[in-house]
Amino acid sequence: MIRSYMLAATTAVVVVSGAFAADPLPTETHKLLPAALAVEAAQTAIATCKGQGYNVSVSITDRTGLPQLLIVGDGAGTLSREVARRKAYTSAQLRVSTADFAKRVAGGGFNPAVFDTQLVTAIGGLPIKVGNETIAGIGVSGAPGGDKDEACAQAGLAKIGDRLQ
Repeated sequence: MIRSYMLAATTAVVVVSGAFAADPLPTETHKLLPAALAVEAAQTAIATCKGQGYNVSVSITDRTGLPQLLIVGDGAGTLSREVARRKAYTSAQLRVSTADFAKRVAGGGFNPAVFDTQLVTAIGGLPIKVGNETIAGIGVSGAPGGDKDEACAQAGLAKIGDRLQ
C-alpha cells in the first residue's frame, strides 16, 4: 500500500513538472550599451569638458538606471560623482533629458520626490537611444552650469552614435 502511494506521488510530480516545461516563460529582449562604447563616451565627455577647463565626473547607467560606469575626471569635485549618477539615472528612467524633465517640473503640479527621490532636474543628463529605444543614460556633472555638462554629454554620445545598434 505504501508503494502505491509513492508511485502515485511520483507520477503526479512528473505530470506537474512536465506541464511547466511545456510552457516556457516569456522572454524580453532589449538592446544593451556595450561597455567599450560606454567607456569611450565617458572619456570623450571628460576630455571635452577638460578642454574647456572643466573638471567633471561622468556616469552611465543601464536602461533601468542601474550604474554601469563612473569615471571621475582629474580634479572633479566630490559631489559631482553623485550628481552625475543621478542625472544618468533620471534620463534612463524617464527616457528624456534632465533639461526636458526640469521643464516639465517647472510647469507645475509635479513633484518628482513623491515618485522617486533619485530623480534630479539638474541639466546634464541624456538618454542613450537606439532609434526610439532608450538603452542607457549618461550624466555629466562638475562644469559651471548644466548647459555645459549637457554639451559634454552630447559630445560623448556623438562620438559613439554611429556605432549604436
